[in-house]
Amino acid sequence: MSKHPNKASALPSRAEILQFIGERAGKVGTREIARAFGLKNAMRAELKRMLRDLTDEGQIERRRKKLHHPGTLPSTVLANVIARDSDGDLIAAPDEWDEEAHGSAPKIRIHSARKPRPGEAAGVGDRVLLRIEETDDDEDIRHRGRVIKILEHTKRRVVGIFHALPGSAGRLEPVDKKMLGRVMTIPAGATAGAEDGDLVAVEVNRPSRLGPPNGRVKEKLGSLKSERAVSIIAIHAHSIPYVFNRETLAETQAAKPATLAGREDWRDVPFVTIDPPDAKDHDDAVHAVSDAVANNRGGFILSVAIADVAHYVTPGSALDREALLRGNSVYFPDRVVPMLPERISNDLCSLRPGENRAALAVRMVIGADGRKRSHTFHRVLMRSAAKLSYERAQMAIGGRTDADSEPLVEPVLKPLYAAYAALSRARAERQPLDLELPERKILLKSDGTVDRVITPERLEAHKLIEEFMILANVAAAETLERARVPLIYRVHDEPSIEKLHALREFLATLDVPFPKVGALRPEAFNRILARVKGKDAEPLVNEVVLRTQAQAEYSADNYGHFGLNLRRYAHFTSPIRRYADLIVHRGLIRALKLGSDGLPDSAEHKQLMEISAQISATERRAMVAERETNDRLIAHFLADRVGATFGGRISGVTRAGLFVKLTETGADGFVPARTIGDDYFQFDERAHAMIGRRTGEMYRLGDTVTVKLVEAAPVAGALRFEILSEGRYDDAARRHHQAGRRRDHSSSHRNKRHQRKAR
Repeated sequence: MSKHPNKASALPSRAEILQFIGERAGKVGTREIARAFGLKNAMRAELKRMLRDLTDEGQIERRRKKLHHPGTLPSTVLANVIARDSDGDLIAAPDEWDEEAHGSAPKIRIHSARKPRPGEAAGVGDRVLLRIEETDDDEDIRHRGRVIKILEHTKRRVVGIFHALPGSAGRLEPVDKKMLGRVMTIPAGATAGAEDGDLVAVEVNRPSRLGPPNGRVKEKLGSLKSERAVSIIAIHAHSIPYVFNRETLAETQAAKPATLAGREDWRDVPFVTIDPPDAKDHDDAVHAVSDAVANNRGGFILSVAIADVAHYVTPGSALDREALLRGNSVYFPDRVVPMLPERISNDLCSLRPGENRAALAVRMVIGADGRKRSHTFHRVLMRSAAKLSYERAQMAIGGRTDADSEPLVEPVLKPLYAAYAALSRARAERQPLDLELPERKILLKSDGTVDRVITPERLEAHKLIEEFMILANVAAAETLERARVPLIYRVHDEPSIEKLHALREFLATLDVPFPKVGALRPEAFNRILARVKGKDAEPLVNEVVLRTQAQAEYSADNYGHFGLNLRRYAHFTSPIRRYADLIVHRGLIRALKLGSDGLPDSAEHKQLMEISAQISATERRAMVAERETNDRLIAHFLADRVGATFGGRISGVTRAGLFVKLTETGADGFVPARTIGDDYFQFDERAHAMIGRRTGEMYRLGDTVTVKLVEAAPVAGALRFEILSEGRYDDAARRHHQAGRRRDHSSSHRNKRHQRKAR
């Protein structure tokens, strides 16, 4: 590493700063640079301005509170093995990469051990977890990786619908949208007895030069006539583990209910669970009472009890290994693929009314201003007093009680709602990101087909539980940090410079200012949302602000939760369905010496980084599978309405065309660019719009439109629309579009002139 003065000196040059950032390991920020170059307070302001300029120019970027050269990779990364080079080394590319911001994804050469350990022998097509380091060995490939774990082997299987053909042969209709329209033949003798309409997994043979690819049926997965077929498609298409192995089930059957041994007796505390009406597992219960201490007048003592999953799922057990493999539960409209067997999740760890249950509880002292003053964690035996749905709790506090809820209003519900009112004051002061994004829910008939799609009302009871859980999660992270016990954080980075620039340009088309600020806070976005509240542009701006945000994930490194505006945050409240929460529970047991089944001493930062990457991947897998299942169900629902017209809103704009979300069902469909109007429509990235070159007619993200359904592919969950509405004619957006075309033309002209000079 270069030597830097550590005494008062002149401001370093831009080149020196870039060199320091590139060479420095660990945290790099204004403080570290100022200390390395010996800059006093008077020079630090100038240093900050220089760093902002370098960031705006794209010379550096801020990722997870650390300055980097753009295009670098974190130390642990999910990657796809894409090829072998001429020397036989495997080449990988990161699973997630922002090509618009940084260009092509960097290549990673995988270091192959002479005698690879089990699980390290990767191949082309595998999805792997890598430990990364930068290297100067090759100008083209600057990263070297070592396989930590193979998460998914090469996909040689394609899932699809078997269609019988004469002569005992068949063809496959793939379920993947990306393979829509492709044909694969199944020769006679390779059908494994599949019948017309069966969902099958096919092993693909190497395609010949003549004719379509062919394959052999390896597994029959069920019939499409089954009411559970749609979720089965997603389960197999994404290789989601859904059958528990024999060893895991044996451990589950051997589990015995927890006793009072080693626990505090909290069975007299009248906890209640408040969940959706169809919930089968109840892993959190709440209780509140006014604080009687004189110096906390108007304050509360809030207790949150969470099922003690760590008592049953111990480190290294079969249950533990399978829970990590699954990472989380996956929720479909017709079924749940649980992280843990039902005897654990729906029985021993479900906080049922009137039954003794083991729990890890946090007792929090809240001031009248809603701020947490102190907290303590306890391993307890508790007994829930009642089970309420969100709707019943809201009705009861509003005066509409029934025989079960009437006795709970005064002693239980009123203190809970009073404590929530205090927490709401603190939330308003904290100013987390406040997006209005209603969630739709698909209701099924008894045969598994769609009955209707609803948008459930967001009640105060929902917000109450949400705020209590957030506070408990913060308390867990604070306790583990204070005890110096490693943990898995729930983190959410601030938006990238590139996305903020794109948002600023978009808002300019609406004449909504978004000034450059020093330290970005969620309240900056809240001011924008408040400005368009109640206006036609409100849904559009909410959507664009959402797309500006980074994706939340799990990490053993803490870089805060931008959306919640919290410095430290960890998931503690759902260990039944999230492995991250189980790790946090074990950490608390270890930190507070609450038992022998806590986080092992061997589980340190390096291992938790690997687990974080793995469960972040399973979380993304679940989200995609859930979304695709909803798409398929809706496509089935609408398949017999081809030719009908619907109202909707433009939910996405790309060079290829428009995505439209229907108002009635929330279904997403596509309008190809070539079918839009009578003009030649061009994509304007700044305006999030397609704009006619000749007329200036515009279709923009968020616009309300009328479309006709022209095609439905239920198996792939794909809908194609024809747009019937006329576009808008917006002078401000047109001016930005024309100015952008002039800038692009000018830039292209300058580049050509420079190329001529270079030649």
